Amino acid sequence: MAVNAIAFTMYPVTDMPKAVAFYRDGLGLVQAGIESAYWVEFEMGSSTFGVGNFEQVGKPGTAQSLALEVDDLTAFRTVLTERGIESSEAYETPVCWISVVKDPDGNQVWLHQAKHA
Repeated sequence: MAVNAIAFTMYPVTDMPKAVAFYRDGLGLVQAGIESAYWVEFEMGSSTFGVGNFEQVGKPGTAQSLALEVDDLTAFRTVLTERGIESSEAYETPVCWISVVKDPDGNQVWLHQAKHA
């Protein structure tokens, strides 16, 4: 018996339609899976990301653990700017570039571009 994958990651939000629009239309995530008045899922490769507005999800504005891999951080940030979404200046580490955006509740989403050898 072993853990073999992350089943889902979830973020707390206050306004479901606004949050869904941000993640779907703003960040371009694909909405799939369960959809209700208090929980919506997005398909992300072999895992799922969900937004919810019920107590067990947590306090809106406090989440900061979602990192999205992008092919071209500079181009992705340009698209976000065109969509009215602010992102932090890209920060370079020895293995990647990172930028941060905030959803309508202030939850942080990390944008990550790995350096390939």
